[in-house]
Amino acid sequence: MILGHLFGLYAHPKQEWKTIDKEHEGIGSSISHILLIALLPSAFAYISSVFIGWRIGVGEPLFLTPTSAIGMSVAMYCALVAGVFALAYLSYWMSHTFGSTPTYTQALELAAYTATPLFMVSIAAIYPHVWFLMVAGLIGIAYSVYLLYTGVPILMHIPEERGFIYASSIVTCGLVLLVSIIASTVILWNLGLGPIFSH
Repeated sequence: MILGHLFGLYAHPKQEWKTIDKEHEGIGSSISHILLIALLPSAFAYISSVFIGWRIGVGEPLFLTPTSAIGMSVAMYCALVAGVFALAYLSYWMSHTFGSTPTYTQALELAAYTATPLFMVSIAAIYPHVWFLMVAGLIGIAYSVYLLYTGVPILMHIPEERGFIYASSIVTCGLVLLVSIIASTVILWNLGLGPIFSH
């Protein structure tokens, strides 16, 4: 079921990871989960940039034109979905180094459910103040990392000590992916594909 494990990942994450590992609903369920949950950051970014306005320091809020905002939201959605798939592939690729032999479906489940808190915290964009978004983002990242560290030993069927190192490697890869996405964004902005502000 799409989003079926959502409550459990917040209420009792370790037990929920065991349920996910036991059920293995298939790659279709993981893809559906990713495609649905990745809509949240894109949708809330669009709403806040067009209708509410971003406050960066003192002064009037900044608004984007609807056309510019929809283009950036679509690009964000594609980048988030691609990022989850890339993280899943990296997890799968590294698994043999740590004595694990998962399927790509297991790696995709791990990436999809680990990214969920980070995507859900985008609801904070309804109050688009930089300091508030930073705090909310840190909470989302912290819980995503916690889910990763608890989920790796269970889904990958390895001891917790080895799982800690494996999860740390995945976090490192995730940071590299994030920096790559940010760098790509800067390059595109310099090529003239940046935001268009509404006056």
